[in-house]
Amino acid sequence: MKVCVYGAGAIGGYLAVELAQVAGVEVSAIARGGHLAAIREKGLRLLIGEETRAARLQASDDPADLGRQDFVIIALKAHQAWEVAEQMAPLLGPETALVTCQNGVPWWYFHGLEGQYADLRLASVDPDDRQWNAIGPERAIGCVVYPAAEIVEPGVIKHTYGNKFALGEPDGSTSERCQRLSEVLEAGGLKAPILPHIRNEIWLKLWGNLCFNPISALTRETLDVVATDPGTRALSREMMLEAQRIAVRLGVHFRVDVERRINGAAKVGAHRTSMLQDLERGRPLEIDALLTVVQEMGRMVDVETPHIDSVLALVQQLGRRLSIYPTFPDHGHEDQDAEVAVD
Repeated sequence: MKVCVYGAGAIGGYLAVELAQVAGVEVSAIARGGHLAAIREKGLRLLIGEETRAARLQASDDPADLGRQDFVIIALKAHQAWEVAEQMAPLLGPETALVTCQNGVPWWYFHGLEGQYADLRLASVDPDDRQWNAIGPERAIGCVVYPAAEIVEPGVIKHTYGNKFALGEPDGSTSERCQRLSEVLEAGGLKAPILPHIRNEIWLKLWGNLCFNPISALTRETLDVVATDPGTRALSREMMLEAQRIAVRLGVHFRVDVERRINGAAKVGAHRTSMLQDLERGRPLEIDALLTVVQEMGRMVDVETPHIDSVLALVQQLGRRLSIYPTFPDHGHEDQDAEVAVD
């Protein structure tokens, strides 16, 4: 089996090292800059607990060097994945599956659904239908990422939390390709359940990301503070309730209530959300896939989102002022608590 991890950063690098330990799996990676140079020179290293694992794998910044794959795991942020949609072509054979590991609502969200929302497109995350046309939604396998990891130096990933990657077909089927992928991930020591309703899981994670991430960026506070301070907790709750009304209109079921979801986030402790980390490091903020798209979907199903709208406007302005809001061309301007993904 040939697997390419497109974007061997924190989560992608963690996945690549774990999969490289599995017999019969040929793992390659797309990376860039000093990180790519380090992988080529010393291999990709993973710090996990007290152990250091290393993997020698083929790595490049040019997909044409790697050839057709059985699975391409996209571990880029949503705006980055959009930018390179056409560049993935050399990796895609007739049966290649694409695993989307981004935070937020994926571009293929309405593929595989029946009724009035079937095959609707989302301009917030896929302007001009770029990914829909260049890749094709029939390739997509949904993936909700629970672990937390970070690049501590070029070529070195530190794992800090979790090992679950929930999988699901857009049409809810238990496909052979999904089963193969799940088996390979679990052979690499990861949890990879196949869910019949992957959109439920997407929203459960998004539920927290859409409020905790931007509020933490605006306040510079860690997750425990955002989730327990009376003011920011109340704001988070209102944003989550707005999002829930949208999701329920779209047929989504939430297995926990709002208070339990917020309490689960608070238990994670003094965690700096991914948006706060990006802000501190001057990296582009992931706004559209977490917030703008929820606003878009709210308008689609006629649900008002005043709290989401306000926080979105503030974090967009922050990103623009610091030149770290990557706008698309047409945008202008177990234990369920313990299992809650933090980023």
